[in-house]
Amino acid sequence: MRVLGIDPGMTRCGIGVVDGAPGRPLDLVYVGVVRTPADAEVGLRLLAQSDGISEAIERFAPDAVAVERVFSQHNVRTAMGTAQVAGLGILAATRAGIPVMLHTPSEVKAAVTGSGSADKAQVAAMVTRLLRLTEAPKPADAADALAIAICHVWRGSAQAKLAAALAGSRAATSATRAASARMTS
Repeated sequence: MRVLGIDPGMTRCGIGVVDGAPGRPLDLVYVGVVRTPADAEVGLRLLAQSDGISEAIERFAPDAVAVERVFSQHNVRTAMGTAQVAGLGILAATRAGIPVMLHTPSEVKAAVTGSGSADKAQVAAMVTRLLRLTEAPKPADAADALAIAICHVWRGSAQAKLAAALAGSRAATSATRAASARMTS
């Protein structure tokens, strides 16, 4: 499975692509950061982020896209920009017909380090180890994007299967109720 992870941010948006499967070694395909100047007009910044995400999706043809779920941040302005870029990632993947999954920061940290409260250095160290790299990806946004992709490789496929099973179970229950209703009428 090839997963493109997105660590959304208005100034720096991390993009990481990983190949792997649960229980198998992971392989780094790509890591990078789309940067925009803080003093540029917001529309131009969003356009640059959108283009960078779309180009990565087109270039690497992932099976899934994993985006960090925007969680509460103290700075509302930062949270707004992060949410806007997360939306661009969701939109780009959906346009390309690729399934999207959102993962919270603590979920990503727990998947990669074993602790949902790990710090950025611990996440970067584990990403380096899991992908057998000689040094940690920099800046932190790049390492975080890879961590999001790794989290999805390990957890996302199980979550998707569970959601599909639940949807199938609900559909079967609805069909059974409908058939029972027809028989009693």
